[in-house]
Formats: sequence, structure tokens, C-alpha cells
Amino acid sequence: MAKASKKSVSAVEAMYGQNVFGLKAMKESLSKKAYDSLSKTINEGGVIDPAIAGEVAQAMKEWAIAKGATHFCHWFQPLTGSTAEKHDSFIAPDGQGGVTMEFSAKELIQGEPDASSFPSGGLRATFEARGYTAWDPTSPAFIKEGEDSTTLCIPTVFCGYHGEALDKKTPLLRSSAALAKQMERAGKIFGVKPVTKAYATLGPEQEYFLIDKSYYEQRLDLIQTGRTLFGRKPARHQQMEDHYFGAIRPRILAFMEDLDQELWKLGAPAKTRHNEVAPAQFELAPIYERLNLAIDHNLMCMELMRQIADKHGLVCLLHEKPFAGVNGSGKHNNWSVVGTDGKNWLYPGSSPHENAKFLFTLVAIIKAVDTHADLLRATVASPGNDHRLGANEAPPAIISIFLGDQLSDICEQIEQGGAKSTKAGGVIAIGADVIPTLPRDATDRNRTSPFAFTGNKFEFRALGSNMNPAASNVVLNTIVAEAIDEMCTVLEADVKAKKDFNKSLQSLLQSIIKKHKRVLFNGDNYTEEWHKEAEKRGLPNSKTTPEALKAYETEKAIKLFEKYAVLTKKELLSRYEIYMHNYKSVISYEAECARTIAATQILPAAFQYQMSLADAVKSFDAAGVSNKTAKASLVEVSTLVDDLAAGVKAIDAAVEAHDALKMKKAMLDARAAADALEGIVPADLWPLPTYAEMLFLY
Repeated sequence: MAKASKKSVSAVEAMYGQNVFGLKAMKESLSKKAYDSLSKTINEGGVIDPAIAGEVAQAMKEWAIAKGATHFCHWFQPLTGSTAEKHDSFIAPDGQGGVTMEFSAKELIQGEPDASSFPSGGLRATFEARGYTAWDPTSPAFIKEGEDSTTLCIPTVFCGYHGEALDKKTPLLRSSAALAKQMERAGKIFGVKPVTKAYATLGPEQEYFLIDKSYYEQRLDLIQTGRTLFGRKPARHQQMEDHYFGAIRPRILAFMEDLDQELWKLGAPAKTRHNEVAPAQFELAPIYERLNLAIDHNLMCMELMRQIADKHGLVCLLHEKPFAGVNGSGKHNNWSVVGTDGKNWLYPGSSPHENAKFLFTLVAIIKAVDTHADLLRATVASPGNDHRLGANEAPPAIISIFLGDQLSDICEQIEQGGAKSTKAGGVIAIGADVIPTLPRDATDRNRTSPFAFTGNKFEFRALGSNMNPAASNVVLNTIVAEAIDEMCTVLEADVKAKKDFNKSLQSLLQSIIKKHKRVLFNGDNYTEEWHKEAEKRGLPNSKTTPEALKAYETEKAIKLFEKYAVLTKKELLSRYEIYMHNYKSVISYEAECARTIAATQILPAAFQYQMSLADAVKSFDAAGVSNKTAKASLVEVSTLVDDLAAGVKAIDAAVEAHDALKMKKAMLDARAAADALEGIVPADLWPLPTYAEMLFLY
């Protein structure tokens, strides 16, 4: 066993990062001058030195061809919510009837995909087709392996002819620069000797469902919308609480093992895998890494999940709420920030009340989240997340911060004039002699909180599972940059005036906590009492996507993003237009899909059963036999059939009127009738795989 384990470890070590043109591959294939220049650009930012671009392109091409690549692409993140790529081969005619394999510096650094068919929210007209992709060297090129092809993928930004950001990566990089700039100011104030550029880190946990492919192929709603528009909750679902962390079935474990290996090849630090709460639900958690790279890895992960599931006869569902009545799937956004000293400024240490950098950063985040709670909420707004937020362990739409007892106590002390003590975590007595006493963490976990401190980072739990995390992190970076900027301005003025730094810091922290403590809440976010209390505190509660997205249109948001050069007014308003268009489009095609299923699958099955009941009643009457039960069943089925038919007509009318609210109501009414019929119509007549089959037979 020991030898097998050692061999496995060696195999993983050899495999890890093998499909990434990262620093290791660069060092092996570039001259020292080129490597030093490129690694500096990667670590510190800035523009790549044109003098080395040709050498880098040549080395990258040779590395990719050695791995079987015949094509390359600029891999980018348009505002569709997914990734995009256009493949070009390396071949170039040699003039003698053959080809050579070429890849120039220009092809590496800049591409020109057609921008006309990507959403722009009015940033450019349809006829303005030119768009540009530009290499992002902070995220290494990687190999994408297909069944019969291998492609070199180069992560890039995507912009229009006049430089407008048409993607999610561009504002992310801008926001990261804004945060780094303010963190560097903070480092100077605290006397930090800089050893690195400041940066944010991220570890996005990914939840998902797996179901058997045969069931998926029989469900038009899953195929077209990613969620079940009809489905009666089975007698047994997640109420036994036995799936969470349960033994992983062999078929699922085989999928997970393949997924881990493919992610490791790409240098993605997949760490944890387990069963989630709902039946057929699972989770993957990575180790945190630099934010930009972590987001790229998460997008690769979602693509690989779908591809690998297919190889195992499964389908991976990444919709936020694929099944009603059980847990939805989120993407927990574990965010932190590293200062110029190379240390995590959200690590409290053994005595948090003595850790000035930590308290400074903590209070800056409290200020940022309270000031811009509406923007954070807007970043997780989607039709799918509207079904998830506030239900089955997903946090509600009210943005609040959980700190835990220890940090809440320190904040209270600061508010009263200064932190002089720290509540210890203590120990947990198990009560069994053979088990050692366990140390207790300083904070518990609060699964109902949307924004929770978890030891050395904040976990933003409101993201939906299929979302690109970029939008939320653009806002997080920018609002924290603003808070740090304003705090540094006060402290710098006090330092210049030769005031006592500790007293100035204490006074500043105290004033911020007094002003923004309303956002702190350690209790159960699901209770009606909290919702009433949050309203008293003046906390926003945008329950639907259209309400939430209005935050992008506010003067406050426009000023914020323009001040830190993250998004221009036009770029910000374009996102509002795109996301609202997406919302309306999703509701519309869900409604039309629901109408199709109801009219062409469920109603015909119900009619067939209705006719058989009517024939039975006639036969009973002719035989002079009591038939109360058959008659009652016929009346019940007939009533539900009429209700479903009325629901179909209501959907038609709402779609014709382009009224999203009426579409949603009509769909719910139709579903109520259909789900009731599912509990009555014989199983051999019912046209759709049931929840019981999909959630348990995989």
C-alpha cells in the first residue's frame, strides 16, 4: 500500500501544471532576459516588453506543438456569461505545396474576433464589427485537450474598436489595480517594507448536480433552460440529511477523479470533493490563489465538469435551482487581500485587537459592504438566483456581514473607545477519554449569512453556481479600494499634522464602526424578525433581479467606478442593459418551453387518463356498481386539466404581451396543476422522468 501511495503522489506531482505554459515552462524555454522580463510583468503588472514578444511566441508555439496542438485561440470572457474562443491553425503555406508551423508575436499579443454578435448594451452598433482581444500574461496560456484535437488557449481581454470593455476580465484587472494602489498606500502608512505588489486572492467553491444522461434527454426543460419547469417533490428528498458528506458512489467518484486530474493538469488547485446537501448534489473546493487566475480556473472547471460528466453518461447541472424544493447550488466566493508585505491582511493572528493592519482592513470592508450593499446584491442577480436566494441554505437578498462572537466583541470595544481584550476560541470537550480535546475556532460558521468572516477571509455566499465570479469581485475590489482610499486620506493627513498615529487610527475605526455597524448581524438570516430588523436598519432588500440591477444605474455607482477607472459610465450602463435583456430573455424562453411541455406532453397524458376514467365511470354505471371513487377521481383530474389548459393560455397571453411578471405567474400556476396531476396520473402514462428518478437513480 505504501508503494502504491508513493507512486500516486509522484504521478500527481508530475501531472500538476503539465498543460500550462507557466513560469516553470517559461524558465525552461526562454532566455534568462526574456524570462526575467516576463515574470516581472506577471508579478508586478505592466505592459509586456515588445522586444521579447517574438521569443515568447516562438517558445509557446514549440511547447504547444510538442503537446500535439495544431491550433491556437484567444480565450476570453464576453458579457454572455460564458467563455469564447476562435481557433486558428499554426499552418502557413511554404510556397512549395507544403506548410510550416508559424505563430508570431502579433498573433500572441492581439487578436481580432468579430465583435458584432456579442452583447454590448449599446456600446457599439451592430454594424461596428471590429473587436480586439489582448493577451493577459498574468493568466498563463494552457492546453485544451479534445477527443481528436489539441488547442493552445491564450487568456485575453476583449474590447471594442474604441477601447470599450466588452468582457468581464477587463474591469476585473482594472479593479485589481485600483485595490493594489490603495493597499500600497495603506502599507506605507503602517510602515510596511514592500516585497510584492498587493493583490486579492480567491477560492471559489463550486456546487453542482449530476444526473443520468438518459433522464436529461427526456426533459426538454433541462435541455433548454437548465432547470426543471415541472416536477413534484418526491416523498423522500433531503429531509433525512444523509447525503451531505455521505459515502460517494463509485460512478460519481470516477467522475470526480477524472475532473481532479484534468484540473491538476491545468494547474488548478482542486482540493476538496464531497456530497452536498441535496440528493445528486456535490461540491468541489479549490485552494485559494490570485484572484484573476482563480476566476479563469473556475471557468475552466465548469467547462470540464460538463465534458467529463458526458463521458460518464451523466449530465452536470450548474443552474442555481435545477430542482424545486431542495437545495440550490451556489459558488462561495472566498475573498481576501494580500498587502505589499506579502501577508494576508485578513489574518487576525492570536490577538486580533493588537493587529492594527487586520482591524484596518476589517473595518474598511465593513464600511465598503454597508455603503455599497446594493451593488454587491446586483452582482448576484439572475433569473436562476431569484429562485435560490433565501431558500434551503442560500442566504437571503439582504446583504449583511457575519463576524462571529470574537470579532463582534472587538468591534463593540472599538466603538466604546478601544479594544483591550480578545475572546478566546476556547476548547471543545468531547466527553470521551480516547479522543483528545479539540481547539475551538474563534468564530462559528453562519450558513445563512451572505457575507461571512471565516477565519482569514470573507465568504460571499450569494453567487449562483453558474455565474462568472468576475462581476462580484470587480465590485468587491472597487468598493474596498474606495474605503481604504478614504481611510488612508484621513490617516495621511493626521500623520502630516504630526498627530499620534495610534490615536488617529483608533478614532477612525471607532467612527466607521458607529456609522456602519448596522450591516453586522450574527444571527439567523432566514427569520422574519431579522427581515423586519433589517428594514428598520435601512438595509436594502431587493428580492428580484430587476429591482437589484437598478443599482448599476445610480449616480453613486457611476461615480465609484469612474473614480477608480474600473468602468466608464457607458460601460456600466451597458451592463445594466445586457443583464436586463438577459433576464427578460430567460423568462421568455422558460415560459415558451413550459408552454410546449404542458401542451404537448403533460396535457395529452392527462387527457388519456381522463378518458380512461370516463370510460370506467360509464362501465360502472352500466353495471349498476357504486362508482363514487372513480367519479371523484374524474372530477379531480378534469379540474386540474382545465387549470393546466388555462395556465397554457395565460402563458401564451403573457408571452404575447412581453410581460415577464405575468409569464412567471402563469408558469407557476401551470406548474401547480401539472405537479398535482403527476401525483394522480399513472406512472406509465406520465411523460417526464420524475424527481425521484433523477435525484436518486444516477
